[in-house]
Amino acid sequence: MIDKMYSRHRLSLPFFPKGEVWLAGAGPGDLGLLTLHALNGIEQADIILYDALINKSCLNYAKVDAILEFSGKRGGLVSPGQYEITRRLIALARDKLRVLRLKGGDPFVFGRGGDEALALAQAHIPFRIIPGITAGIAGPAYAGIPITNRFINQSVTFITGHDTHGKLPKNLDWHALACGSGVLIFYMAMKHINKIVGALLSAGRDPNDPVAFISNATTRKQQVVTAKLDFAIEIVRKKEIKAPAIIVIGKVVDMMAFLKHFQQQWETVRHSSILQDDREARHSSAHAYD
Repeated sequence: MIDKMYSRHRLSLPFFPKGEVWLAGAGPGDLGLLTLHALNGIEQADIILYDALINKSCLNYAKVDAILEFSGKRGGLVSPGQYEITRRLIALARDKLRVLRLKGGDPFVFGRGGDEALALAQAHIPFRIIPGITAGIAGPAYAGIPITNRFINQSVTFITGHDTHGKLPKNLDWHALACGSGVLIFYMAMKHINKIVGALLSAGRDPNDPVAFISNATTRKQQVVTAKLDFAIEIVRKKEIKAPAIIVIGKVVDMMAFLKHFQQQWETVRHSSILQDDREARHSSAHAYD
């Protein structure tokens, strides 16, 4: 597909054609982790279907006449089904709108972006994939935990904590996870943490393996709680750790002790006339491409 390009801030970024869907990752929460491609999509979109875990501040960069439509899925709450969301994406594109599907993290990392992309392809709807920074990498980084270290681990495994029915996946090879991967990173797993810890210990994972629970990753509300694997359930109960949270299991967690003093700070420039002028310029340029 040949892109029609235009220049903004001295960068060549893709033009958002009418009748196209962009599946974009908004990153894990910190607005600064939004990619230029995602921001570009937000500024040009006619309608944005956004998920529950995005930083809603990024919607401030939408066109003034853009439609902002919540399409999030949260466990235990009334939310649109995946089929309904996908059908709406197709219908809006056929109405010749610029449709942005904005997801937390990365759309292809436990985000059902693959399902939506397949449906769009089958419906012959043109689309673009905009990867985002996933919480399983950014959350540990903000906590001072590198998910790889050449002296500690040579593998990382990303695991979802629930299947399409909200239950712990039945096809997980617990022995392979316990013994074959240096670092395990669980998404959406707090609901089944008791079963996960029990399965790993039963499969031979070291009970002294360090565990980090990172809730509200990369946001101002980020909290990090660590424990040994065999005390993880007790810590969760004692500290009342809630979702959304990323769980990191492996010896790289110990590096937090050396790096925690250098964790990200939240001092930011506020009420800057330069930033305000920049924002107004972005809105003006977005209107220019209607």
